[in-house]
Amino acid sequence: MANNAELIAQCEAKAKQWLSPSFDEKTRQDVQAMLDADDKSNLIDSFYKDLEFGTGGLRGIMGAGSNRMNIYTVGMATQGFANYLKINFKDREQISVVVCHDCRNNSDLFAHTVADIFSANGIKVYIFDDLRPTPECSFAIRYLKAQAGVNITASHNPREYNGYKAYWEDGAQVLAPHDKGIIDEVNKVKIEDVKFKGNKDLIQIIGEDIDEPYIRKIRTISIDPDVIKRQHDLKIVYTPLHGAGRVIIPRSLAYWGFDNVHCVPEQMIKDGNFPTVDRPNPEFAEALTLGLRDAKALDADILMASDPDADRVGMACKNDKGEWVLINGNQTCLIFLWYIITNRKAVGKMKPTDFIVKTIVTTEVIRKIAEKNHIEMRDCYTGFKWIAREIRLSEGKQQYIGGGEESYGFLAEDFVRDKDAVSACSLLAEICAYAKDHGKTLYDILMDIYTEYGFSKEFTVNVERPGKTGADEIQQMMTNFRQNPPKELGGSKVILWKDYKTLEATSIDGTKTKLNMPETSNVLQWFCDDDTKVSVRPSGTEPKIKFYIEVKGTMTDKSQYAALDKAGSEKIEAIKKSLGLK
Repeated sequence: MANNAELIAQCEAKAKQWLSPSFDEKTRQDVQAMLDADDKSNLIDSFYKDLEFGTGGLRGIMGAGSNRMNIYTVGMATQGFANYLKINFKDREQISVVVCHDCRNNSDLFAHTVADIFSANGIKVYIFDDLRPTPECSFAIRYLKAQAGVNITASHNPREYNGYKAYWEDGAQVLAPHDKGIIDEVNKVKIEDVKFKGNKDLIQIIGEDIDEPYIRKIRTISIDPDVIKRQHDLKIVYTPLHGAGRVIIPRSLAYWGFDNVHCVPEQMIKDGNFPTVDRPNPEFAEALTLGLRDAKALDADILMASDPDADRVGMACKNDKGEWVLINGNQTCLIFLWYIITNRKAVGKMKPTDFIVKTIVTTEVIRKIAEKNHIEMRDCYTGFKWIAREIRLSEGKQQYIGGGEESYGFLAEDFVRDKDAVSACSLLAEICAYAKDHGKTLYDILMDIYTEYGFSKEFTVNVERPGKTGADEIQQMMTNFRQNPPKELGGSKVILWKDYKTLEATSIDGTKTKLNMPETSNVLQWFCDDDTKVSVRPSGTEPKIKFYIEVKGTMTDKSQYAALDKAGSEKIEAIKKSLGLK
C-alpha cells in the first residue's frame, strides 16, 4: 500500500484541503498527523474515497477524513440532502424532516448537527428528545407527513462505527432515483457551503407525542389477543444491548398485555461503548450472554434482544432437552411468516390479495409455506428499502402482511417502512403465548414447520477485508466468481446460475433468461440439483463479502432433526471448501 505513490498523492491532496480554517483545530491536528506519519495506511483509508450510500445509507468508522463519520461528512451529506429536498419540493411552502438518533458515541452530536443544517436551509425539523428506535423514525415521517428523515445510527456495527440513514416521505430509506440524486447534490458540496448555524425557530422537539400513537398502532397487528390474555404471565427476558429499545419495547410488551417481562439490568443502560458485549449484534451468541444468564436463572420461556437502533431482533429458547438454543435470522423470519399466515387463516383475517416478501438470500422454505397456503410471495434484494418498495407498489391494491430477511430484520406492519424490532418483539411474545397455549415451545413450532415444509439449514460466512486493499480484494473475488463459476458445491451439481449484475439466469443446458428486478446489483447465486442455494454479495455497510449457504433435507418427524442438522453442518463445510473458504 505504502508504495502506491499515485494513490498516496491523491489522498495527500485531498487531506490538505482538510487543513483549511473551515475545519476545527482537533480535525486539522488529526489530519496533519496522518500526513506526517511514515505509514500512509491510515491516510489512505481515511481519504481514498468519500462515504457512499449503501444498503443502509451512509456508514463508516468515526474519525477525521472524507471516508470517516464526522460532523463534516455528516454536514456535507445533510447540505446536499437539503439542496435536493429544496429542488424536489420547491412548490411546498414548508418542507419538513424528522431527525432521530441511537445510543452510539457522537449520535446526539451528529443528530443536532443535522437538525441545525436543515433548519439553516429553511427546512422545518422534528427532532426526538432522546434516542429512539429506527422504525419509530420511519413512523414519525409518515405520521407527521414530513418529506424526509435522517436517523443517526450504525445499527449493529462495532462500536467504532456510526452512520446516517436517509429516508424519503413514504418513511422508507431512499431508493433510485432519489439516492443517486442526493449523492449528486452531496458531491457538489464544499465544506464552506455547509450552513452549520441552525435556526432554532424551525426546530421542534418531539417525544411522547410520537411514542404513544406508535405503540398504540403497533398493538393493532396482534392476530389473537385472546391467547395473550390466557398467557399474560409468559416469562420474557429482554435486552436492548444498551440501545434504543430500552424504553419502547418493554412498554409495547406491557401494552400488548404481557406482565412478566424481565429486562437485563446491566444492558438497560444507554452506552455507545457497549461495555457488556464485544459487538452489539444479536446475531452473535456472545451478545446474548447476560440475557441467557437471566433466562436460565428465571426459567424463562423466551429471550429476546434488539440491536442498538432496535430494528432487528435476536432470540433464544429452550429445545426439547431443555437446553437454551439460539434461533437464527432465517428461522426467525420463517416462524414469523408461518404464524402470520397460519393464524390469519385460523381467525378469518386472510384475504386473497394478501402478500409477503422475503429477500433473495433468505430461506426458500418460506416459498414452500406461501405456495402451500396459496399466498403471494415476492423476492427482493437485501435491504429493507426493497421490502418497503414492494409495499409502496401495491398500496391500495394489495395488503402486505409481513416480510423479512435472514439478518434478523422483520416488519409485520405497513405503517412503518423499515424493519421493526418493537413490533417484532411484541409479535414474537404472542407467538410464544400461542405455543404455550398449545402445550408447546417456540422450538416445537420450528420443528413442526420443518416437518410440514422441509428441513433447511443456513449459514452465513463473512469474509472481512477492511480498507482500500480490502475493497479491491473483494472486487477481485466477485470478478473471479463471474469468470469461473462453480460447477459443484460440496458435491452437489450446480444447475442454475443467477447474476444480478447482468440480470441474467443461466441454466445447465445453457438457456438464458432475464431476471425481473428493479435494478442491477452485485450479487451472484448458485442453485444445485438437491435444492442447495448459495448467494454471494459484498456488504453495502461493512468492509466484507458475505456468502449465504442454504442446504435442504426431508424431515418427517422431529426426532430426525439432530441427524439432519449434523448432516447439514457437514454439507456446509464441504461447500465452504468448494468455494475456497476457511
